Amino acid sequence: MNKNTVYHYRAILASLLFLVFISPLSVANESELELKPFTTDGCSAFPDGTLKQNQLWLTCCTAHDMAYWQGGSYQQRKDADYALQSCVENIGEQGVAFIMLAGVRVGGTPFLPTTFRWGYGWPYPRFYGLLTETEQQQVKVRLAQLNDQAKTK
Repeated sequence: MNKNTVYHYRAILASLLFLVFISPLSVANESELELKPFTTDGCSAFPDGTLKQNQLWLTCCTAHDMAYWQGGSYQQRKDADYALQSCVENIGEQGVAFIMLAGVRVGGTPFLPTTFRWGYGWPYPRFYGLLTETEQQQVKVRLAQLNDQAKTK
């Protein structure tokens, strides 16, 4: 084979790899992506509190889950993670806060299909990026629904 033929085959192979592995990630357009209703699992794979106060920092985790459910930019994720740390520190649990921060920084990546990943309210895969106007509107609608449910309880 000459150099042109090899180059041609490489170009075809690269195109096929793109079509097989990258294209499916961008097939769904924005209008097809629907935000699921908010759910929380508390502090995920971490206790919600101490043995004596078993829900001591649960409210911190629920607020953190709200941010993770929505997703957004990398900076927004960092802000949410440090807000969790601050919340737990304010309860008086600095050591726990440090461990929790390490856990969410590693385990909360949007690149893994976990139920607690960054942007878990959206279909996977959902990576970093500011929410569009349409997505922000979906968040507002879901939050209003959540508030309505809380009022009826």
